[in-house]
Amino acid sequence: MANVEEQKTQGPLAGLKVIDLSHVMAGPTCSMLLADMGADVIKVEKLPGGDDSRRMVPPTVSEESAAFLIMNRNKRGIALDLKTEAGRKVLSRLLEDADVLIENYRRGTMERMGFGYDALHALNPRLIYCSISGFGRTGPYADRGGFDLVTQGMSGLMSITGEGPGRPPVKSGAPVTDITAGILACVGLLAALHSRASTGLGQMVDTSLFEAGIVHTYWQSAICFATGIAPGPMGTAHPLNAPYQAFPTADGWITVGAANQGNWQRLIEVLGAPESGPKLSDDPRFATNADRMRNLPALQAALTPLFKVRTSAEWLRLLEDAGVPAGPVLDIAQMHRDPQALAREMIVETTHPVAGRVPSLGLPIKFSETPGSVRRAAPVLGQHTREVLREHGFSDAEADEMAAQGAVKIPGTEKANTR
Repeated sequence: MANVEEQKTQGPLAGLKVIDLSHVMAGPTCSMLLADMGADVIKVEKLPGGDDSRRMVPPTVSEESAAFLIMNRNKRGIALDLKTEAGRKVLSRLLEDADVLIENYRRGTMERMGFGYDALHALNPRLIYCSISGFGRTGPYADRGGFDLVTQGMSGLMSITGEGPGRPPVKSGAPVTDITAGILACVGLLAALHSRASTGLGQMVDTSLFEAGIVHTYWQSAICFATGIAPGPMGTAHPLNAPYQAFPTADGWITVGAANQGNWQRLIEVLGAPESGPKLSDDPRFATNADRMRNLPALQAALTPLFKVRTSAEWLRLLEDAGVPAGPVLDIAQMHRDPQALAREMIVETTHPVAGRVPSLGLPIKFSETPGSVRRAAPVLGQHTREVLREHGFSDAEADEMAAQGAVKIPGTEKANTR
């Protein structure tokens, strides 16, 4: 690992060498977090074509895939054809002193190329091997391919997402199992690094999109374990607390988190007494959280017309003054301009050799002494191949020969592989 001064300037993982064989989203999420925290991530893209997210277009920025750009900043990129002996030789040399390998191939693919866990553990006993797959490396579904849509359905997430009972199943708008699997993998790798500090040995870290979906069902699973009944979708409402949902206002929507009794009392003071019917504070249907959950449709019906009498801005000011948690429902563009997102450096820019200035999302973890950062844009295909080959003992003549054979891609070489 790097010394303290390097960590202070580059991030807490400075000096960590990561070989990233993953593609599209789950694995790249993991390696991006590691890179943002200072690790030297060498992204190995396949030939021909590179990462599949390069073809997830539109949209593009100067003909570069926006999807690829946002997932692969801070990484150095090389391009190898692992079906060639030369390409496999390069990867073997990269792995000889690597700290971490990340891959998200189907089970058996790495073994067929000669890079399975057992072979790599023999080559480099300190290597931490991270496998991210659809369903994990064990169990009856281990050989299945997995995608976010499929695992959202199988993990139960789609059964609890949507407007309400009797409506079609709804996928979360974000690819939550992909992103969460990447975060879980990152957590697992950091735990394995801690273990290696004591044992000197690496190990396998194995997680999946399926498990990443399951861990989002804690509240609903608790209800099902306790009652034997599987909860269904509730729109924006909460399965255990009320009122805790979005409400329409005179000009839009806001979210209100008056889940505990103190916030409920503060909320009804802000809302004021209705012109007709019992006061909310006196209504026995809403006296406790349990009462409010039993009478949730009636609670929603009572509160909705009250919220509609003022604008979102008016309600948010009143609720903030009263100490009731609330917020606007922003679209993505509005979120990008939000002063808190900007203050937390969650919107950043990098300079790409083709696309120019490219906005991106920042590192969501802050460190007081060893801050991470977004330092470089995503690579063009094979951008750092020559640089990385030199670092690992290959001469320029050897690199040019491999490029001519199509085993590697080096931008600007006359005979680089362009299949």
